[in-house]
Amino acid sequence: QVQFVESGGGLVQPGGSLRLSCAASGSILSVLAMGWYRRSPGKLREWVALLTSDGGTNYADSVKGRFTISRDNAKNTVYLQMTSLKPDDTAVYYCNLRGTVATKVGVDDYWGQGTQVTVSS
Repeated sequence: QVQFVESGGGLVQPGGSLRLSCAASGSILSVLAMGWYRRSPGKLREWVALLTSDGGTNYADSVKGRFTISRDNAKNTVYLQMTSLKPDDTAVYYCNLRGTVATKVGVDDYWGQGTQVTVSS
């Protein structure tokens, strides 16, 4: 159906920056939105940022002003530029694609495998 290649995670000091990328491929027919979620140890997965097919963006309050989501439509690739990172940003970050695929009727959510981001001194 949909395959993802996520990259860009790693260890960074507080105040530092990282750029995550997620390339989606497969039998994708349409993309309504792409976004990023994260899961910290002991917490539920939370939404981080969203980019709709018409270019609209939304951010969780906790990252607003620090994170920027962007997309290369031709490559079905979404990016998350993270700046002024805090220890609370430590989590596994998951790429999400909401859309339709050739092998399934209707809109569904598809998930990347996740990439670890650790913010620590």
